[in-house]
This record gives sequence, structure tokens and C-alpha cells, in this order.
Amino acid sequence: MLELFLVGIGTGNPDHLTREAENAIRGADLVLLPHKEDNKAELAQVRLTLLQQLGVDGGRIAHFDMPQRRQTGDDYDNQVDEWHDAIARRWQASLAAHLPSGAGRVALLVWGDPALYDSTLRIASRLGLRSEQVKVVPGITSMQLLCSAHGIALNEIGAPFLVTTGRQLRDHGWPPGVDTLVVMLDGQRSYEQVSEPDVEIWWGAYLGMPQQLLMRGRLAQVAAQISARRAQARQAHGWIMDIYLLRRPGKRS
Repeated sequence: MLELFLVGIGTGNPDHLTREAENAIRGADLVLLPHKEDNKAELAQVRLTLLQQLGVDGGRIAHFDMPQRRQTGDDYDNQVDEWHDAIARRWQASLAAHLPSGAGRVALLVWGDPALYDSTLRIASRLGLRSEQVKVVPGITSMQLLCSAHGIALNEIGAPFLVTTGRQLRDHGWPPGVDTLVVMLDGQRSYEQVSEPDVEIWWGAYLGMPQQLLMRGRLAQVAAQISARRAQARQAHGWIMDIYLLRRPGKRS
């Protein structure tokens, strides 16, 4: 029987792996390792280094190239569906090539946690596996690491917070009913469009890694600095993973 383990690895820092994650990776007959465009070679190396530190030899690693998502048109949902279908086909090809019997334990490393703003579970559903064949191993999220690095509480006493995306913030503005936002997947720097006075931002990139970057302050005063530092870091490394928390004034951190 084929067993697929979707293993949350946080930001790739081996110290942040749970024991369950370590056991799932070490016990896998095959580890699927995706590669994106060339400018993200350093990102792939993070995962490869983690596997090497866990004693996973090269013979148990199946490398495959990630397909590109279509960027043309305004049919975003269709673009994502097409992309997920293409990724699932790459998975299936790798499984057929390395596990021709169709049986074995397969691990796929997932940044952060597989349940939070990640599509791995949706892609896995395209493989036609039964629910008991797919195992989810939770990981530390960048949201937790951001708050830890800045030494702040995620929520105010008895108050809600909202986790959202840059696209949602950009298209719909600040959601009603909450004063604290955690914004992920924001390649377009949507915080620059927040015009409310006195909003504070806590920003972090490469959290938990040697190149970790942190900035905080009044959004109106530091937004340009964050954008400049972000651009410099992306140029230097070829990739960036960042996240930020926005909080309206008068809220204790």
C-alpha cells in the first residue's frame, strides 16, 4: 500500500522539526523533492541539507521540476486548478518511476504547516488515494516564528485576529471586526496600501534561518525601508519568504 506523508518542516530549520516529522522523513522509502526555477536553487538546497542531516541518502530522493503557473488572464482560480493538476501529474510520474510496485512510504516536505495557506493537501487529493493513505504531520508556522522573534503576543486578551493574504488585503482592504492582521503570501507588498494612521507592523523574512531579517515600527515610517530591504534580500538570495503582523493603535503587544 502507498502511504503519503505530508510533513510540515517549518522554515527549514532542523531545530524546529518535531520528532514526528523526523520519524516520518527517516522512515520514508522515498522523499519527493521539488525544484523551482533556477533563482530558487538556494531554497531547494535548504531542503536537501535538512534531508542529509537526517541521514536520508540520495537514493531515496526523487527530484522533480515544478511546473510553472499560468500568469495570463484574470481567471485566477482556473490558473491555480490547472497548476495543481500539473503538479499532481509530476508527483505521479515520480512515484511510477521510483516505486513501480505502487507500494511504500513517501514523504513530501511542506514549508510551514500543511494545513495553513498551503496547497499540498489539495494536490494530494488528485492522486486518488484513500484518506487513510495520506498522513499529515504538522509543522511550526511562520506566524509563530514571527511572534517569537519579535517577542510579541499574536492575539490581544480575548480579542480575535485574522490570518489573510496580501491579495485579500490589497483587493478588499482591512477586514471589519479585527484589529490584528497576519498577512502571508504577499509578493506585492500590500502593506504599502494601508493608509490608516498609526498602524504598527512587525515584519520578518527567512524566519528561523541564519539570514533572518526583522523590522518593526509605525507602518507609515518603516514601510519604504521594509520594501527596500525586501528587494535587496530577494536579489541577494534569489528568493524570499516573509510574513508580517499589522495592528491598529491602542492595542497592547
